[in-house]
Amino acid sequence: MERMMEPSLTDIDDMIVHEKMQAALEHQNEAWADGMADGIEPEIIADAAIALAMRETVRLHGEEGAEAMLNSLRERMLAGEFSPQRSLQ
Repeated sequence: MERMMEPSLTDIDDMIVHEKMQAALEHQNEAWADGMADGIEPEIIADAAIALAMRETVRLHGEEGAEAMLNSLRERMLAGEFSPQRSLQ
């Protein structure tokens, strides 16, 4: 009988990060919905969310770290990762 491989520590860490990302997205979706319910335009909500994220990223990782994150986000955007038409497989 073949024994199933147990997940490595890296696999477990990746699963934890994925679960935290899902929870964070749920919180963001709730905050977005609350803002919309209060009559705040989506563009203003998006701008505020990005500004807050950048301030926190600069605080945690400095300006060079924030710039690296922006470069990564740019590449992901150009690859279509954030496109509403993108289909997940």
